[in-house]
Amino acid sequence: MDNCHVIAITNQKGGVGKTTTAVNLGVGLVNSGYKVLLIDADPQGSLTVSLGVKNPDDLDVSLATVMSSVINDKDVAEDAGILHHDEGVDLLPSNIELSGMETMLFNIMSREYVLKNYVDTVRKNYDYILIDCMPSLGMMTINALVAADSVIIPSQPSFLSTKGLNLLLHSISKVKRSINPDLKVDGILLTMVDSRTNNARDIIDALRSGIGQRIRVFETEIPHSVRAAECSLTGESIFSHDKNGKVAAAYEDLTKEVESIERAAKNRSGHDWIR
Repeated sequence: MDNCHVIAITNQKGGVGKTTTAVNLGVGLVNSGYKVLLIDADPQGSLTVSLGVKNPDDLDVSLATVMSSVINDKDVAEDAGILHHDEGVDLLPSNIELSGMETMLFNIMSREYVLKNYVDTVRKNYDYILIDCMPSLGMMTINALVAADSVIIPSQPSFLSTKGLNLLLHSISKVKRSINPDLKVDGILLTMVDSRTNNARDIIDALRSGIGQRIRVFETEIPHSVRAAECSLTGESIFSHDKNGKVAAAYEDLTKEVESIERAAKNRSGHDWIR
């Protein structure tokens, strides 16, 4: 039985903490005893750089390489291109070659399924696969949503960030309706939260009372912190960089929430199977 859970971490707005969440949730899950693969699905390679690969464009094998192999019906070794980080997570890196993949995907059959076809070959090796999406609703993001079992949406408590949530949720609903009927939204994760400002609290309250009526807004809120921003420079997670800080505590709480959601989902599917 396949026990792997694939989560796409996405928001079409940049700078909302997608990569930070992918790294720290991934390491948090490893610290809880799970095997985790992180996939960098952004040509900018932010996740790759954040995990210590300083020159992603020098890599011989990346996500673009394995997706090209899938498109051309070539066999892909299960460990092709996968890097092992000191903190226990595995990484399939990205670089600028992925920018050409978006154009290539428009010209092939079953273009929405290319990333899923790859993910399906490696998911038996992991408990969780986290896909860090690019800040757009283009074909690479659609590929991530088709490959995923669920979605986490990081969002800052700001007007511009929350304004685009309905557009994103509409796109997710469209993918669910037409391609991936099992896709679920795990929740909206509030990031870079400065609780001292009335504006942030007002937006958070409005979000929880509005969208929160139909979609989970995680109880955990990731606080704004300079220490979190420093991690991408040192190539490590917040658990290594500032393990006793408030951001590490928040990502630890998020990890527990994600585990809880997954346990509840498995219990529901188990009961359905019994019936």
